[in-house]
This record gives sequence, C-alpha cells and structure tokens, in this order.
Amino acid sequence: MTTPTNSGRCDFLDVLEEAVTIKKPVQVELRDGQRFVDGVKNVVTEAGEDHVVFQEHDRVPVTQIASCTPVAHEPASYDEKL
Repeated sequence: MTTPTNSGRCDFLDVLEEAVTIKKPVQVELRDGQRFVDGVKNVVTEAGEDHVVFQEHDRVPVTQIASCTPVAHEPASYDEKL
C-alpha cells in the first residue's frame, strides 16, 4: 500500500481545510476501499502526522485517504436555480 505523494497530501489538505472553512461536505475514499461523504470539523497535526476530524466518521490519518473531493452543491429548491 502506498502513501500519497507530498503534492497529493497537500491537495487533500487544501480540500479538507476549505471544507472546514466553508462547511461543505467532502467525498472521501480511503485506501482500504471505504467511501463516504461527511463534513469536516478540523484538520490537526499530531506527532508529525495530519489527521482529519469528521462530523460523523472516526478521525482519519490523511495518509489513509486515496481521494478527496468537494461535494457539488445541489440547489435546495427551484427558487435557488433562478
């Protein structure tokens, strides 16, 4: 099992930190194949390793994330589309 490259890790951190700021959920796929959509409470560094604190899922080391993308905004109503 490989870990993300530095640029991949930085890309994940950018997406995750933005999700904290704008309170927008992300779609995550872990290296073990698990997939989920969740909000991000915080991104923390402990003992030199970055971890993501999710709203509904356990805390995850960034090295265990295979992909991470923002969830597209869906208008809540027809009026929002106008």
